[in-house]
Amino acid sequence: MERVRKIRTEISHHDSAERFSGELGIQVYIGRATFTSEKTIQVNGRTLHFKRAVIATGGYPTLIPMDGLKELHEKSTSVDPNDEPRPIVMTNETFFNMTKQPKKMVVVGAGVIGLELAQAMQRLGTDVTVLGRSGKVLPKEDQDMAEIVKQQMISDGVTFLLDVASYKNIELTGKVLENGYPEMKMTFLEKSQDKKVTLEFDALLVAAGRRPNVTGMDLELAKVDYDTKKGLLVNDKLQTTNPRVFGVGDCCSEFKFTHAADFMARTVIRNSLFFGKGKMSDLLIPYATFTSPEIASVGLYGKDLDEQGIEYRVFEKHFKDNDRAICDDKREGFIRFRVAAKKDTILGCSIVGEGAGNMIGEVTLAMESGTGLSALASVIHPYPTTSEVIRQSGDVYNKTKLTTTVKSLLRGIVQIQS
Repeated sequence: MERVRKIRTEISHHDSAERFSGELGIQVYIGRATFTSEKTIQVNGRTLHFKRAVIATGGYPTLIPMDGLKELHEKSTSVDPNDEPRPIVMTNETFFNMTKQPKKMVVVGAGVIGLELAQAMQRLGTDVTVLGRSGKVLPKEDQDMAEIVKQQMISDGVTFLLDVASYKNIELTGKVLENGYPEMKMTFLEKSQDKKVTLEFDALLVAAGRRPNVTGMDLELAKVDYDTKKGLLVNDKLQTTNPRVFGVGDCCSEFKFTHAADFMARTVIRNSLFFGKGKMSDLLIPYATFTSPEIASVGLYGKDLDEQGIEYRVFEKHFKDNDRAICDDKREGFIRFRVAAKKDTILGCSIVGEGAGNMIGEVTLAMESGTGLSALASVIHPYPTTSEVIRQSGDVYNKTKLTTTVKSLLRGIVQIQS
């Protein structure tokens, strides 16, 4: 954790007030901002007038309904005047504040954040249990791909209990472990067994979703409509119901990624200052889950295409047939292209395997530029690399062009030449 904090300190300069004010020449006001009208905002008692404004307040992690959780979470983040050991009840925002390794950690939530941190802690030597309600991990991803990640985590030693019906209560046991962390006890009800289960542990990570930060700014005075669950209500140009005010990032988007907020901000700059016509719907946003193996995706999933009634074909290439993956003994996983039914237009792609997050960029570029899967077969990759599965998928697609008629014609040409 000390190394993590050191690295975070090193890269924090990029987003620091010092850089924005000193290097970029931006006036920075540190304080709580509230709107006072459709054209004014107040910070620390000072009124600022604007022609255009951007709300980029992000989101915050939510706690699940469970007796005792709110109290323990508040105690974990407060300063105890009696200097008593604080319970380790964390969200992703406070996770990296840990200074000692817990013996047993429970993770509530089997999504991206929960799995990334669960696997990391298990590999560091903590006994980790992941709890969930849906029976699945990474529910947005294709489940055969998600299952590969789950099985690897089970091999690492992670325990999955994904049949939770309801979380009942959490409390301190009164015991303090040798690492200085107070022991906790959680009780929950399982669906299939219809029985209560009790777990004892010294660290809890709640990774059960996030909500947009849209309250406490007097948005009503700015005539900006919002929903506490969905966030700011913005149009495709990222304008709120007040056309002078725009929104970017987690406070108004379903894509809760740093890189998504970055490109939303670029769109807003063009639209608000330079008469741009950029649209949120035009952004092609890839994303990755940094487990081992990784999962990365871009475009539409099979279930999205099915819901929209779009016909498509699937082309896959497995790492078990890739020379570099064989050499590195990283054979688990594959790439899956979802392609238009009657041409090579790439509609979506998912990769599960080591380095998937680095490989999805090439596919994103192909989709952004309108390059089809057939053309990717002509892209030369260094040998041996795992990214060759992208080119090889193009080969798989091109083989479908070899109809019986085409094969007969080619045989005839070869015979004539010989």
